[in-house]
Amino acid sequence: MALETNRLLLRPWRVADAAVQHELWTERDPRVPAHRRIDADGHPTVAELADRIRAEPPSPIRLLAIERRSAGDVVGYCGLIDGRRGADGEPELAFELLRRSWGQGYATEASLAVLDQARSSGYHRLWATVRDWNTASRRVLAKLGFVETGHPEADAVHGAMLFVTRQL
Repeated sequence: MALETNRLLLRPWRVADAAVQHELWTERDPRVPAHRRIDADGHPTVAELADRIRAEPPSPIRLLAIERRSAGDVVGYCGLIDGRRGADGEPELAFELLRRSWGQGYATEASLAVLDQARSSGYHRLWATVRDWNTASRRVLAKLGFVETGHPEADAVHGAMLFVTRQL
C-alpha cells in the first residue's frame, strides 16, 4: 500500500530506512517514555530496527514512511496503528517527523492522505493520543479536525496523555 500527495509518497518501510527510524528514536524529547527512546546501551540499534522492518507483516494498519517526492528522502512516518482506546476496530492515527522537516506541513499533508484512505476503507472514527506538552502535534491534530475527549490520563513523569478523536 502506498499513498501519494502533491509533495509526499507514503509507503511501507524499507530495510534501508532503518537509519531514519534510528534518527527518529534519537531525536525524541526526553519526556517521551524511555521504552520509546534509545537506551543507555544504544538500543534499538540500526540493525535491530532493520530486523523489525524485515519482520513486519503486510497490513492495512501500519505506519508508512513519509518520503519527500522532490528529494526522495524519508522524513518520518504516518499511518494507522491498532486502536487501544476506542471501540473494536477503531485504529489510531500516528505520525512523527525528523526535526529538520518540522514546520513544513508534512505531518498535516501525510495525515490527510491517511484519513482519506481510512474513510475509503470503511472506518467511521479514528483516535490519536498526544502528550499535553506536544503543542506542535496538538496543532496538527486540531487542523485535521480531531477533538479532545475530555478524559486525559495523568502522568506526572511524562506529561498527561490526551485522547482525541475524529469522525470520518
